[in-house]
Amino acid sequence: MAGTLDIEDCVNDVCPWSGKPVSADSLTTYRGNVVGFCNPGCRDKFETAAKAFDSRIEGRN
Repeated sequence: MAGTLDIEDCVNDVCPWSGKPVSADSLTTYRGNVVGFCNPGCRDKFETAAKAFDSRIEGRN
């Protein structure tokens, strides 16, 4: 990740995996938006899944 991400810019309040509140140390960007997760493990799981889906979709074009 380039730069520092700010929880104030996060598009969600709860982790999409767990439903728990997002944490400032568990942010990433996706399609130009800051997305938050409850912990780095959930963030990393999302990044892996998103990359896999994006590469499959891009491969179809």
